[in-house]
Amino acid sequence: MPEKLKVLIITERFYPEEFIINDLASQWAEEGMQVDVLTQAPSYPLGKIFAGYSNKIFSSERWRDITVFRFFTVTGYRNSLFLKLSNYLSFAVTGCFAALFKARGYDRIFVYQTGPLTLALPAVLARKLYGIPVTIWTQDIWPDMVYAYGFKKTRLLEWFLGRVIKFIYSGCDNILVSCEGFVRRIAEYVPGREIRHFPNWPTVVPDGSQEKAGLPGGFNFTFAGNVGKLQNLDNVLRGFGLASKAQPGLCLNIVGDGSYLENLKEIAHKQDISGVVFWGRRKSSDMPAFFRASDVMIVSLNNTPGLNLTVPAKFQAYLAFHKPVLCVMNGEVRALVEKHGTGLWADPDGPEAIRDAFLRFSSMKESELGNFASNSRNLLEAEYSREKIAVGIKAVVIGNSGK
Repeated sequence: MPEKLKVLIITERFYPEEFIINDLASQWAEEGMQVDVLTQAPSYPLGKIFAGYSNKIFSSERWRDITVFRFFTVTGYRNSLFLKLSNYLSFAVTGCFAALFKARGYDRIFVYQTGPLTLALPAVLARKLYGIPVTIWTQDIWPDMVYAYGFKKTRLLEWFLGRVIKFIYSGCDNILVSCEGFVRRIAEYVPGREIRHFPNWPTVVPDGSQEKAGLPGGFNFTFAGNVGKLQNLDNVLRGFGLASKAQPGLCLNIVGDGSYLENLKEIAHKQDISGVVFWGRRKSSDMPAFFRASDVMIVSLNNTPGLNLTVPAKFQAYLAFHKPVLCVMNGEVRALVEKHGTGLWADPDGPEAIRDAFLRFSSMKESELGNFASNSRNLLEAEYSREKIAVGIKAVVIGNSGK
């Protein structure tokens, strides 16, 4: 092994977009690895190129001793399924061309897979051409996420996706997953392969300040993160509307932006739901103040097989601030909340059940909320240690202990 390991990270999202891969890449660079990133022009979540960046065919920049190679991206995908699919296809095709010229000479390739699994195709190509070991860290599970976006499950689509999934994972030396439930799903396509679970650690953490955001409610519930159709916030909003009528003074804070935000505002207006505040997108540095000011944090997703396997990254951030959690989703997160006693669960398909959870939380004594908070702290320390997870991932990448 060379004295200074050269690692190419292939990812759909990178700084200034706010994802955990920024933290991992900068740590590797600080530890003496030569880290370069192959990604596209930054545009998430609004589907617009970030200020200060241009959507060139190819460009490069430096960030924290990391060379970032960027290529053209399809924009405007926020409210267009066609443009979203075009964006995915564009990354796969352009990324493969870029990998032909940029991947040669690296010792390892690391794929941070959010969204489409096809973003790993450039890495698989580079492995076949140059023999570079590839590690993939899967954050979104296929084919389940494809169906979650509304694509009808047909025999032809199922066959095609199955071929793509098997081809990509067979072309990776190490398979890592962020959610334990992903292991059995991927194993269906690559039986006999070792699939390791490395969860996300919280990237929004207490900053030492005691400052709190000026939330308006007497009792504040807060959802933080992407506001998309998959987040099931329409049912959360309807459940809150029922609760706020029964008990005035409650407040639902929605902190974030996304393709479904205007729909939620319309629901709140048409149904005359009081106590809802849409804060819009905020910087990561602003989020600790919102978390500290909140009484309960909300994690929610639609009730689909793929999403039920998912542990949204916001869940770990909630734990980092030792907050009670209102879980409006089934599957992995529900099991964690109920097993470790970090909050309450509500049926994601039932606004009345969600109403009841809001009301139960708001009527709890401080000691009861404190027990949830203490359990959140314990779960964080036991399962989501940044140091342990990052060390484990690095060991796999360096050791190439896969196939």
